[in-house]
Amino acid sequence: MAYGEHAKEENPGVFSILLSFLFMVAVVFAAAWLLRTFVIAPYQIPSASMETTIMVSDKLFSEKVSYYFRSPTPGEIVTFDDPEVEDRTLIKRCIAVGGQTVDLRDGAVYVDDVRLDEPYTNGQSSHPLGTAPGVEISYPYTIPSGYLWVMGDNRTNSADSRYFGPVPESSVTGHACLIYWPINRIGVFG
Repeated sequence: MAYGEHAKEENPGVFSILLSFLFMVAVVFAAAWLLRTFVIAPYQIPSASMETTIMVSDKLFSEKVSYYFRSPTPGEIVTFDDPEVEDRTLIKRCIAVGGQTVDLRDGAVYVDDVRLDEPYTNGQSSHPLGTAPGVEISYPYTIPSGYLWVMGDNRTNSADSRYFGPVPESSVTGHACLIYWPINRIGVFG
């Protein structure tokens, strides 16, 4: 075998290895995109609206799969598209769903005339807020079908449904399921 023939045999091998490597990289990126788009997404918390359940700078995962088969239920922490700022995601607790009536009385939240037990608020009062432009809310307020009433656990520092009104169920992007950072706060949500 001549020297030139040997070199010709190695070039297809190098090209084949490079092509295989590029294919593997493309598969990894495609799998990551599919996971993030349809299964689970990471978020970093920018505000104190969910303290002390979720702290500023906590990093968490929000899973999407369960809501392909069912709707959010009261008590769950959900991520959803901000009704006021495009391409921004908010995180709040689902308090009521379509057809239920929310009332705020004497600093407490009532759903269908039953006072909620909300230990996650650390005793903070839940009072009505001034509303966003174009939003009108009077209590008691019945949630329209296909919508959710969401509130932050830090009731004195949360712009939520008391401000922007109920959010469409279709805007929910996931169910907060796990804080993964910082290490001392790792934990699963119920």
